[in-house]
Amino acid sequence: MLNGKKAVYYLADNEDRPGLVSRSVWKLLCEKGCMVPAGIVSDGREVMLHKDERDNEYFFVPTEIPICLDYPKYLPFMNGHFGDCDVAGMITWHEGGSAPEKILTVHSIGDVETGIYGPGNPVYMRNLLCALERGRVKAGLEDFQTVTEATHWSGSSVPGSSPELIAQYQVPLMDIEVGSEAASWTDLRACGALADALTQVFDGDGRRLRNLLCLGGTHFDPNFATAVFTEWGDEAFGVSHILANQWLVSGDYERERGVAFASAAVESIDGGIAAIAFHDKLKGCYKDLARALGEKYGVPLLKHQRLRNPGDIVW
Repeated sequence: MLNGKKAVYYLADNEDRPGLVSRSVWKLLCEKGCMVPAGIVSDGREVMLHKDERDNEYFFVPTEIPICLDYPKYLPFMNGHFGDCDVAGMITWHEGGSAPEKILTVHSIGDVETGIYGPGNPVYMRNLLCALERGRVKAGLEDFQTVTEATHWSGSSVPGSSPELIAQYQVPLMDIEVGSEAASWTDLRACGALADALTQVFDGDGRRLRNLLCLGGTHFDPNFATAVFTEWGDEAFGVSHILANQWLVSGDYERERGVAFASAAVESIDGGIAAIAFHDKLKGCYKDLARALGEKYGVPLLKHQRLRNPGDIVW
């Protein structure tokens, strides 16, 4: 349990624009009656504040559109008012042709193809995913699953937006989503589980985390999702940046720059890493990358299968 920390969450709540999940979460938070005006205005509306019994503060910022769709507009506001926060989140929806349905998911921010990564904090990401999982079970969402998602930045698809903007916000930022089809986006039980989890981001279980840099696998790779919930003794895995196979390929990580790009991911992870976890189906050139990183940082290499039996790992 952490005390005296600050979290900020950005929610597109405009009724006239597509907010989807974030709009429902905003309404549910307001219905709880646990927030007060923070004395800050965002897009003409009040930023709200919740303070818990341990003096942790949670700011909820309404926006016209998801912040990733207009970083040049929102960055000065984010840094001016919330640049000193310990963690941040953007609440949104997930969609995609091959994406799994009925998910609660979290991912760190980075543009793998250009090797630019925002700060990753495995402690807060694990706390949030564990809270989502508890909420999923409590709400009886038996057909949903809580999963990790590969590191990416939705601003990459915005014309004129540059991945270099990611580095201009040095608060560990996560996308927190319900997906991946309309029936899930409008499921108030799922949105409620997400809303409840937001004020549990500082509620850890005290376990020592063995932080991983994850290489390869699919966008929603089940091996890295399972690692988040794997515990042994008083230890657990810490997961933040996951560099999916598709972006290792499109980012040309087999070339010399691959080590530099992947090193940027390592060095953006709070607390460093204890191991490189790679999917065993990686091509040989990317396994060579994993070996080079392991040698550079003096950490072991773990095939994804080894994550299932962490007690056997020699650190």
